[in-house]
Order: sequence, then C-alpha cells, then structure tokens
Amino acid sequence: MFSDKDIQGVYDHKGNLIGVIISPKLWQAIEDEVNPIIDKYLGVSEEQVAAQDIEEPIADWENFLNFWDFRYPVEKKVICHHCGCETSDWTADSPRKFLLKAANIAGLVTFQCLQCKARVIKRHFKDHIQYEVIPYKED
Repeated sequence: MFSDKDIQGVYDHKGNLIGVIISPKLWQAIEDEVNPIIDKYLGVSEEQVAAQDIEEPIADWENFLNFWDFRYPVEKKVICHHCGCETSDWTADSPRKFLLKAANIAGLVTFQCLQCKARVIKRHFKDHIQYEVIPYKED
C-alpha cells in the first residue's frame, strides 16, 4: 500500500537529519495514532487536548463579571504555584492551560491546572486577590 516514496528524510549540507516529509496519503493513514505522540513531545498533555471538549461553567464566569464591584480591573491571569504553569489570560489559551471549574458572584473562582491537575483557587476580595493551590491527589 505504501512505499519508500511516502516518507523521505531531509538532510542538511553536513548530512544531518533535519526533518521528515510524509506523503499526504501516509499521513492520513497514521495521523490519529501519531498526533498523541507528537502532542506528548511538544508538551501538550492529554488533559489539555481533552479540555478543549469539556464544557466549562462560562455562564457562572460571566455572571461573576456582571456583579464585579472590586477596586481593581478584572484579572484573567492564573498561576499554579505547585508546578509553575501560568497564563496572562486563561480564556485565550489554545490549548488551554487551566480549566474553569467554578465561579460565583462572591468572588470565588476555581480552576484545574491541566499540567499537574492541581486545584487553583482565586479568592477575590475588595482590594486584592488571594491564591491557593491544592495539589492533585489520586484516590
């Protein structure tokens, strides 16, 4: 079905392999099996890929924003002090780094870090935000 022509190495002037060209026909045959491996080595976890399909309570987040009356602007930054993962805007990340788990009008917003699975809690007070991180534990 496939031949040597469906996959070719690309070499630099010193003979070092610098890439591989895969024919469209071969790529279509192997893409579903290869993409998870590529994502793993590019640092994209299965949780991050799966998070793209999970519905977050965005209506709760929007409700929280509608009742915003704090003395500082809305902050979309999220930091996991457990593994160091961070983003300046969790809503704009692709793939997602954090998954919104809950938000309420009292100022409590929680996320799951998709790198280490820790729970990141942001408590919004009138004049500051307090972070808390609860590391993930398997039962």
